Amino acid sequence: MFGEAPDNKLVARALAGSNSAWNKLIKRYERRVYNYALRMVGNPDDAQDMMQEVFMGVHRNLPGYRGDGVFAAWLFRIASFRCTDFLRRRRFHSSFDEADGDRISPNEPALEAMATHANEQISRALLDLPVEQRHVVELKFFQHFTFEDIANQLGISPNTAKTRLYAALKKLKSHEELRDAM
Repeated sequence: MFGEAPDNKLVARALAGSNSAWNKLIKRYERRVYNYALRMVGNPDDAQDMMQEVFMGVHRNLPGYRGDGVFAAWLFRIASFRCTDFLRRRRFHSSFDEADGDRISPNEPALEAMATHANEQISRALLDLPVEQRHVVELKFFQHFTFEDIANQLGISPNTAKTRLYAALKKLKSHEELRDAM
């Protein structure tokens, strides 16, 4: 067979005990999960920890994956829950005016995908959004899910997903750092 194996085949092989199939799933999604976690939690080290937690959770729950939906949507639902739990535990209420060493830095080597100044500004603006809106923006624009997929992942209606997205876009549009970066 040419090309990459589809997710459902890799999942079936991983469930049958194939470490190779499991590693291929991780390799396929690790960058996307890391970037998702980074945009959600705003700290590279925390994002790395979140990515590991997500894949441990996926591995533990893989036998419960029914295969009736897209594997990526199921995986990002787990990522969404993990990030939300992390943010609740951390009681994320800091402002961007604080100068602490845990902020996203354009010089951080691990932030390849966010190397440009504009991407840094977008990430900072996203962190300023409420978590519910940040989830929808992340899943729609960075993970390219449909409103139906987003609704299923977050346990909301598609109309609620749209409302949250449009509210977030309105806030982002008025964000001063974004206007300066564009």
